[in-house]
Amino acid sequence: MKHTLDEIARFVEGRLVGDGGVEIKGVSGAAEAGEGDLAFVEKETSLSLVNNTKASGVLVAFEVKDANKPVIICKNPSLAITRIINKMFPHRVEHPAGIDARASIAADACLGRGVAAGAGAYIGAGVTIGEGTVIYPLAFVGRGSSIGSNCVIYPNVTVREGSKVGNNVIIHSSAVIGSDGFGFVRDGGTLLKVPQTGNVVIEDDVEIGAAVTIDRARFGSTSIGEGTKIDNLVQIAHNVRIGKHCVIAALTGISGSVTIADNAVIGGQVGIADHVNIGEGAMIASKAGITKSVPPKAVMSGIPARPHRITKRLIGHIDNLPKTAARLDEIEKRTQGLRGEGDAGESE
Repeated sequence: MKHTLDEIARFVEGRLVGDGGVEIKGVSGAAEAGEGDLAFVEKETSLSLVNNTKASGVLVAFEVKDANKPVIICKNPSLAITRIINKMFPHRVEHPAGIDARASIAADACLGRGVAAGAGAYIGAGVTIGEGTVIYPLAFVGRGSSIGSNCVIYPNVTVREGSKVGNNVIIHSSAVIGSDGFGFVRDGGTLLKVPQTGNVVIEDDVEIGAAVTIDRARFGSTSIGEGTKIDNLVQIAHNVRIGKHCVIAALTGISGSVTIADNAVIGGQVGIADHVNIGEGAMIASKAGITKSVPPKAVMSGIPARPHRITKRLIGHIDNLPKTAARLDEIEKRTQGLRGEGDAGESE
Protein backbone atom coordinates (compact mmCIF):
# COMPACT_ATOMS: atom_id res chain seq x y z
CA MET A 1 0.00 0.00 0.00
CA LYS A 2 1.25 3.46 -0.92
CA HIS A 3 0.23 6.96 0.16
CA THR A 4 1.33 10.35 -1.12
CA LEU A 5 3.03 12.84 1.15
CA ASP A 6 0.07 15.16 0.59
CA GLU A 7 -2.30 12.51 2.01
CA ILE A 8 0.00 11.92 4.96
CA ALA A 9 0.36 15.63 5.72
CA ARG A 10 -3.41 16.08 5.78
CA PHE A 11 -3.83 13.02 8.02
CA VAL A 12 -1.40 14.29 10.68
CA GLU A 13 -2.48 17.94 10.23
CA GLY A 14 1.05 18.90 9.30
CA ARG A 15 2.43 21.51 6.89
CA LEU A 16 3.99 20.08 3.75
CA VAL A 17 7.04 21.79 2.23
CA GLY A 18 7.96 20.25 -1.12
CA ASP A 19 6.43 17.83 -3.59
CA GLY A 20 3.22 16.37 -2.15
CA GLY A 21 2.93 13.85 -4.96
CA VAL A 22 5.87 11.74 -3.73
CA GLU A 23 4.66 8.24 -2.93
CA ILE A 24 5.50 6.60 0.40
CA LYS A 25 5.43 2.84 0.79
CA GLY A 26 6.57 2.54 4.41
CA VAL A 27 8.15 4.21 7.44
CA SER A 28 11.58 3.84 8.99
CA GLY A 29 14.18 5.49 11.20
CA ALA A 30 16.20 8.20 9.49
CA ALA A 31 19.44 6.19 9.55
CA GLU A 32 17.85 3.01 8.18
CA ALA A 33 15.43 4.54 5.65
CA GLY A 34 15.59 3.99 1.92
CA GLU A 35 13.83 5.33 -1.13
CA GLY A 36 10.07 5.31 -0.68
CA ASP A 37 10.26 5.51 3.10
CA LEU A 38 9.04 8.24 5.41
CA ALA A 39 11.37 9.02 8.32
CA PHE A 40 11.15 11.41 11.26
CA VAL A 41 13.60 13.72 13.00
CA GLU A 42 12.47 15.12 16.36
CA LYS A 43 15.33 17.39 17.42
CA GLU A 44 16.74 20.37 15.58
CA THR A 45 20.18 19.27 16.76
CA SER A 46 19.76 16.34 14.34
CA LEU A 47 19.09 18.62 11.39
CA SER A 48 21.84 16.99 9.31
CA LEU A 49 19.79 13.79 9.23
CA VAL A 50 17.13 15.50 7.11
CA ASN A 51 19.46 15.88 4.12
CA ASN A 52 21.56 12.79 4.79
CA THR A 53 18.76 10.25 5.14
CA LYS A 54 17.84 8.26 2.03
CA ALA A 55 14.13 8.58 2.91
CA SER A 56 11.83 10.14 0.33
CA GLY A 57 10.22 12.39 2.94
CA VAL A 58 10.82 13.46 6.53
CA LEU A 59 8.59 14.47 9.43
CA VAL A 60 10.09 17.26 11.52
CA ALA A 61 9.04 19.58 14.37
CA PHE A 62 11.01 22.62 13.16
CA GLU A 63 11.51 24.80 10.11
CA VAL A 64 13.98 23.43 7.55
CA LYS A 65 15.62 25.63 4.92
CA ASP A 66 16.87 24.27 1.60
CA ALA A 67 15.99 20.63 2.35
CA ASN A 68 16.88 18.25 -0.48
CA LYS A 69 13.60 16.36 -0.02
CA PRO A 70 10.02 17.15 1.02
CA VAL A 71 9.34 17.65 4.72
CA ILE A 72 6.17 17.64 6.79
CA ILE A 73 6.30 20.00 9.76
CA CYS A 74 4.17 18.93 12.71
CA LYS A 75 4.18 19.42 16.48
CA ASN A 76 5.09 15.86 17.49
CA PRO A 77 6.79 13.76 14.79
CA SER A 78 7.02 10.69 17.04
CA LEU A 79 3.28 10.72 17.67
CA ALA A 80 2.59 11.46 14.01
CA ILE A 81 4.70 8.54 12.78
CA THR A 82 2.96 6.23 15.26
CA ARG A 83 -0.46 7.29 13.96
CA ILE A 84 0.72 6.87 10.38
CA ILE A 85 1.95 3.33 11.04
CA ASN A 86 -1.27 2.33 12.79
CA LYS A 87 -3.55 3.79 10.13
CA MET A 88 -1.68 3.63 6.83
CA PHE A 89 1.04 1.01 7.21
CA PRO A 90 -0.22 -1.31 9.98
CA HIS A 91 2.34 -3.65 11.50
CA ARG A 92 0.82 -7.13 11.62
CA VAL A 93 2.07 -9.70 14.11
CA GLU A 94 1.29 -13.29 13.15
CA HIS A 95 0.11 -14.86 16.41
CA PRO A 96 -0.56 -18.60 16.70
CA ALA A 97 -4.08 -19.74 15.91
CA GLY A 98 -6.22 -22.56 17.25
CA ILE A 99 -5.82 -24.85 20.24
CA ASP A 100 -2.71 -27.01 20.12
CA ALA A 101 -3.31 -30.63 21.05
CA ARG A 102 -0.48 -30.37 23.58
CA ALA A 103 -2.18 -27.56 25.54
CA SER A 104 -3.71 -28.54 28.90
CA ILE A 105 -7.17 -27.04 29.34
CA ALA A 106 -9.49 -27.80 32.25
CA ALA A 107 -12.87 -29.27 31.32
CA ASP A 108 -14.78 -26.36 32.88
CA ALA A 109 -12.63 -23.58 31.42
CA CYS A 110 -14.67 -21.20 29.27
CA LEU A 111 -12.89 -20.08 26.08
CA GLY A 112 -14.36 -17.43 23.78
CA ARG A 113 -14.49 -17.61 20.01
CA GLY A 114 -11.10 -17.58 18.32
CA VAL A 115 -9.00 -18.17 21.45
CA ALA A 116 -5.58 -19.68 20.68
CA ALA A 117 -3.52 -21.80 23.08
CA GLY A 118 -0.03 -23.03 22.22
CA ALA A 119 1.79 -26.25 23.06
CA GLY A 120 2.35 -26.66 26.78
CA ALA A 121 -0.01 -23.84 27.74
CA TYR A 122 -1.98 -24.58 30.93
CA ILE A 123 -5.48 -23.21 31.52
CA GLY A 124 -6.85 -24.17 34.90
CA ALA A 125 -10.25 -24.95 36.36
CA GLY A 126 -12.87 -22.23 36.19
CA VAL A 127 -10.79 -19.96 33.96
CA THR A 128 -12.61 -17.60 31.57
CA ILE A 129 -10.85 -16.27 28.46
CA GLY A 130 -12.45 -13.77 26.08
CA GLU A 131 -12.64 -14.05 22.32
CA GLY A 132 -9.56 -13.51 20.20
CA THR A 133 -7.08 -13.85 23.07
CA VAL A 134 -3.81 -15.66 22.36
CA ILE A 135 -2.15 -17.81 25.03
CA TYR A 136 1.37 -18.62 23.83
CA PRO A 137 3.16 -21.93 24.52
CA LEU A 138 4.15 -22.68 28.13
CA ALA A 139 2.00 -19.90 29.59
CA PHE A 140 0.13 -20.71 32.83
CA VAL A 141 -3.33 -19.42 33.73
CA GLY A 142 -4.30 -20.52 37.24
CA ARG A 143 -7.72 -21.64 38.45
CA GLY A 144 -10.45 -19.08 38.74
CA SER A 145 -8.61 -16.45 36.73
CA SER A 146 -10.18 -14.43 33.96
CA ILE A 147 -8.60 -12.87 30.87
CA GLY A 148 -10.57 -10.55 28.59
CA SER A 149 -10.83 -10.33 24.81
CA ASN A 150 -8.02 -9.68 22.33
CA CYS A 151 -5.21 -10.13 24.84
CA VAL A 152 -1.77 -11.53 24.09
CA ILE A 153 -0.13 -13.66 26.78
CA TYR A 154 3.41 -14.46 25.65
CA PRO A 155 5.47 -17.62 26.46
CA ASN A 156 6.29 -18.47 30.07
CA VAL A 157 3.89 -15.92 31.53
CA THR A 158 2.33 -16.98 34.83
CA VAL A 159 -1.12 -15.70 35.71
CA ARG A 160 -1.74 -17.02 39.20
CA GLU A 161 -5.10 -18.16 40.56
CA GLY A 162 -7.87 -15.61 40.91
CA SER A 163 -6.20 -12.89 38.83
CA LYS A 164 -8.39 -10.72 36.63
CA VAL A 165 -7.06 -9.34 33.34
CA GLY A 166 -9.09 -6.92 31.18
CA ASN A 167 -9.38 -6.55 27.42
CA ASN A 168 -6.58 -5.72 24.95
CA VAL A 169 -3.88 -6.47 27.51
CA ILE A 170 -0.38 -7.53 26.45
CA ILE A 171 1.78 -9.47 28.92
CA HIS A 172 5.33 -10.21 27.78
CA SER A 173 7.39 -13.30 28.45
CA SER A 174 8.25 -14.44 31.98
CA ALA A 175 6.00 -11.91 33.74
CA VAL A 176 4.36 -13.23 36.91
CA ILE A 177 0.92 -11.91 37.81
CA GLY A 178 -0.37 -12.73 41.28
CA SER A 179 2.71 -14.08 43.04
CA ASP A 180 2.49 -13.99 46.84
CA GLY A 181 3.07 -10.62 48.47
CA PHE A 182 6.20 -10.39 50.62
CA GLY A 183 4.68 -10.58 54.07
CA PHE A 184 6.11 -12.12 57.24
CA VAL A 185 5.69 -11.52 60.97
CA ARG A 186 8.03 -12.59 63.74
CA ASP A 187 6.82 -15.38 65.98
CA GLY A 188 9.52 -15.64 68.61
CA GLY A 189 12.70 -16.42 66.75
CA THR A 190 11.03 -17.43 63.48
CA LEU A 191 9.33 -15.67 60.59
CA LEU A 192 5.69 -16.62 60.04
CA LYS A 193 4.34 -16.22 56.51
CA VAL A 194 1.35 -13.88 56.28
CA PRO A 195 -1.36 -15.37 54.03
CA GLN A 196 -1.88 -13.36 50.86
CA THR A 197 -5.59 -13.88 50.28
CA GLY A 198 -6.26 -11.17 47.68
CA ASN A 199 -5.67 -11.04 43.94
CA VAL A 200 -4.42 -8.85 41.08
CA VAL A 201 -6.75 -6.83 38.83
CA ILE A 202 -5.40 -5.50 35.52
CA GLU A 203 -7.70 -3.15 33.59
CA ASP A 204 -8.09 -2.73 29.82
CA ASP A 205 -5.29 -1.70 27.43
CA VAL A 206 -2.45 -2.32 29.87
CA GLU A 207 0.94 -3.54 28.59
CA ILE A 208 3.25 -5.40 30.97
CA GLY A 209 6.90 -5.93 30.05
CA ALA A 210 9.06 -9.03 30.26
CA ALA A 211 9.87 -10.42 33.71
CA VAL A 212 7.59 -7.98 35.54
CA THR A 213 6.29 -9.26 38.87
CA ILE A 214 2.99 -8.08 40.33
CA ASP A 215 2.16 -9.47 43.78
CA ARG A 216 -1.33 -10.39 44.89
CA ALA A 217 -2.82 -8.38 47.74
CA ARG A 218 -2.85 -9.46 51.37
CA PHE A 219 -6.55 -8.51 51.34
CA GLY A 220 -8.47 -7.03 48.41
CA SER A 221 -6.63 -6.37 45.16
CA THR A 222 -3.36 -5.11 43.74
CA SER A 223 -4.63 -3.06 40.77
CA ILE A 224 -3.21 -1.66 37.53
CA GLY A 225 -5.33 1.05 35.89
CA GLU A 226 -6.53 1.28 32.32
CA GLY A 227 -3.93 2.13 29.69
CA THR A 228 -0.92 1.93 32.00
CA LYS A 229 2.36 0.78 30.44
CA ILE A 230 4.97 -1.09 32.50
CA ASP A 231 8.49 -1.71 31.23
CA ASN A 232 10.60 -4.83 31.79
CA LEU A 233 11.83 -6.02 35.21
CA VAL A 234 9.50 -3.91 37.34
CA GLN A 235 8.49 -5.16 40.82
CA ILE A 236 5.03 -4.18 42.09
CA ALA A 237 4.34 -5.31 45.64
CA HIS A 238 1.10 -6.32 47.34
CA ASN A 239 -1.83 -3.90 47.63
CA VAL A 240 -0.25 -1.35 45.28
CA ARG A 241 -2.81 0.68 43.33
CA ILE A 242 -1.67 2.22 40.05
CA GLY A 243 -3.99 4.62 38.23
CA LYS A 244 -4.81 5.06 34.56
CA HIS A 245 -2.33 5.85 31.79
CA CYS A 246 0.78 5.74 33.95
CA VAL A 247 4.23 4.96 32.54
CA ILE A 248 6.71 2.96 34.64
CA ALA A 249 10.21 2.35 33.28
CA ALA A 250 12.44 -0.69 33.79
CA LEU A 251 13.95 -1.86 37.08
CA THR A 252 11.61 0.20 39.24
CA GLY A 253 10.64 -1.28 42.60
CA ILE A 254 7.31 -0.29 44.18
CA SER A 255 6.80 -1.32 47.80
CA GLY A 256 3.58 -2.47 49.39
CA SER A 257 0.42 -0.34 49.64
CA VAL A 258 1.74 2.47 47.43
CA THR A 259 -0.88 4.45 45.53
CA ILE A 260 0.06 6.00 42.17
CA ALA A 261 -2.52 8.37 40.66
CA ASP A 262 -3.41 8.73 36.98
CA ASN A 263 -0.87 9.86 34.38
CA ALA A 264 2.18 9.56 36.61
CA VAL A 265 5.53 8.95 34.88
CA ILE A 266 8.21 6.98 36.74
CA GLY A 267 11.74 6.65 35.34
CA GLY A 268 14.00 3.62 35.43
CA GLN A 269 15.50 2.20 38.63
CA VAL A 270 13.24 4.24 40.90
CA GLY A 271 12.66 2.91 44.40
CA ILE A 272 9.40 3.75 46.18
CA ALA A 273 8.96 3.12 49.92
CA ASP A 274 5.79 1.51 51.24
CA HIS A 275 2.52 3.34 51.93
CA VAL A 276 3.40 6.55 50.06
CA ASN A 277 1.16 8.30 47.54
CA ILE A 278 2.31 9.56 44.14
CA GLY A 279 0.06 12.39 42.94
CA GLU A 280 -1.66 12.68 39.59
CA GLY A 281 0.67 13.64 36.76
CA ALA A 282 3.78 13.51 38.93
CA MET A 283 7.12 12.78 37.25
CA ILE A 284 9.86 10.81 39.02
CA ALA A 285 13.34 10.94 37.50
CA SER A 286 15.43 7.79 37.03
CA LYS A 287 17.19 6.36 40.11
CA ALA A 288 15.14 8.52 42.49
CA GLY A 289 14.44 7.23 45.98
CA ILE A 290 10.88 8.10 47.04
CA THR A 291 10.52 8.04 50.83
CA LYS A 292 7.59 10.45 51.22
CA SER A 293 4.36 11.15 49.36
CA VAL A 294 4.65 13.22 46.18
CA PRO A 295 2.16 16.02 45.33
CA PRO A 296 0.29 16.08 41.99
CA LYS A 297 2.34 17.28 39.00
CA ALA A 298 5.53 17.44 41.05
CA VAL A 299 8.87 16.65 39.37
CA MET A 300 11.13 14.73 41.74
CA SER A 301 14.70 13.43 41.57
CA GLY A 302 17.61 12.33 43.74
CA ILE A 303 18.09 10.14 46.82
CA PRO A 304 16.14 10.88 48.91
CA ALA A 305 13.91 12.45 46.29
CA ARG A 306 13.40 16.20 46.37
CA PRO A 307 11.84 18.64 43.91
CA HIS A 308 14.05 18.48 40.83
CA ARG A 309 15.01 22.17 40.99
CA ILE A 310 16.43 21.62 44.49
CA THR A 311 18.26 18.45 43.47
CA LYS A 312 19.95 20.33 40.61
CA ARG A 313 21.16 23.01 43.02
CA LEU A 314 22.49 20.40 45.43
CA ILE A 315 24.35 18.61 42.65
CA GLY A 316 25.82 21.95 41.59
CA HIS A 317 27.09 22.55 45.13
CA ILE A 318 28.53 19.04 45.29
CA ASP A 319 30.32 19.52 41.97
CA ASN A 320 31.84 22.73 43.36
CA LEU A 321 33.07 21.13 46.59
CA PRO A 322 36.72 20.77 45.44
CA LYS A 323 36.89 24.49 44.60
CA THR A 324 35.09 25.41 47.83
CA ALA A 325 37.48 23.25 49.87
CA ALA A 326 40.50 24.87 48.21
CA ARG A 327 39.13 28.35 48.97
CA LEU A 328 38.50 27.39 52.61
CA ASP A 329 42.06 26.06 52.87
CA GLU A 330 43.39 29.36 51.53
CA ILE A 331 41.19 31.38 53.93
CA GLU A 332 42.33 29.21 56.84
CA LYS A 333 45.99 29.80 55.98
CA ARG A 334 45.50 33.56 55.84
CA THR A 335 43.51 33.55 59.06
CA GLN A 336 46.23 31.57 60.84
CA GLY A 337 48.77 34.19 59.75
CA LEU A 338 46.62 37.03 61.12
CA ARG A 339 46.15 35.22 64.40
CA GLY A 340 49.93 34.74 64.67
CA GLU A 341 50.55 38.50 64.21
CA GLY A 342 47.92 39.38 66.84
CA ASP A 343 49.35 36.95 69.37
CA ALA A 344 52.87 38.35 68.87
CA GLY A 345 51.70 41.90 69.52
CA GLU A 346 49.96 41.00 72.77
CA SER A 347 53.02 39.19 74.13
CA GLU A 348 55.13 42.32 73.71
